Amino acid sequence: MRIGITYDLRSEYLAAGYDEEATAEFDRDDTIDSIAGALAQLGHEADRIGHARQLVSRLAAGDRWDLVFNICEGLYGLAREAQVPAILDAFAIPYTFADPLAMGVCLHKGLTKTVVERAGVPTPGYLVVEDPSALEAVSLRYPLFAKPVAEGTGKGITPASRIADEAELRNVCERLLETYRQPVLVEEYLPGREFTVGLLGTGRRAEVLGTLEIVLRPQAEAGVYSYVNKERCEELVDYRLVRPTGDEEVRRAEELALAAWRALDGRDGGRIDLRSDANGRPQFLEANPLAGLHPEHSDLPMLATAVGMSYVELIGRIVASARERVPDDA
Repeated sequence: MRIGITYDLRSEYLAAGYDEEATAEFDRDDTIDSIAGALAQLGHEADRIGHARQLVSRLAAGDRWDLVFNICEGLYGLAREAQVPAILDAFAIPYTFADPLAMGVCLHKGLTKTVVERAGVPTPGYLVVEDPSALEAVSLRYPLFAKPVAEGTGKGITPASRIADEAELRNVCERLLETYRQPVLVEEYLPGREFTVGLLGTGRRAEVLGTLEIVLRPQAEAGVYSYVNKERCEELVDYRLVRPTGDEEVRRAEELALAAWRALDGRDGGRIDLRSDANGRPQFLEANPLAGLHPEHSDLPMLATAVGMSYVELIGRIVASARERVPDDA
């Protein structure tokens, strides 16, 4: 197949004047090289398209593809990850990973929690704060945890995100509202183990790839998987492969992750993040239907490596799942 690749290249945005935090979710050059190389090894023709505006230009010029390997995060708006899928849908071009609806829901952490909660997946009590007046209605149990409702890579998360009282809650929410110009998700803080569960496939065919437990080292920012801890993960975080056999907490985390993935209509591959309460009961935190794919530093490829799956095989599994949505004559 002729497979286009859509992506936001971090180096391009940095060169255009955007700062490190604004570009934190965007991809490195070697990630795109790795994906293109894997597609070539799988026998496909890889065509590097770029970001949403570059995609629009290529479409306007008449270019088409059998499939698009989409990892575009987008730059503006609460539904920014839905932009490229929506454009491709308008041209009836199949693509990897979730559709615009699922992308939009999953980026807004409050909407995500509403969906999984209705599906019977436990998640901490929460409130979406759009302005400080909403804090007058807080009935959650302290300690609480606050973060921007539609950011990734730990943006906006610091040790101050763990909140002990009403005064701290107001201060943190006001700061986040001012800085990120979007609502704030406030939820009850979970003190237990933290997991990220990798998944492959779509719908009833989806399955768990494996689970990493996120363990902060002594020199890390304590108690929170923060922006700093994620950006400096090689020195501050241990990612430990854990298995469900003999570990009921891991078994339950994987069961909940798969249920959440299906409820959110995740496709092809991605991750579900969970954390346990004080009694060792895992609960849903958030979903990533557009997981990072750097072969050495991103969680999903790290999981694949840990369970004996090569990077090329991982990309092949993603493409094979998406291939089911490609017309037979392509």
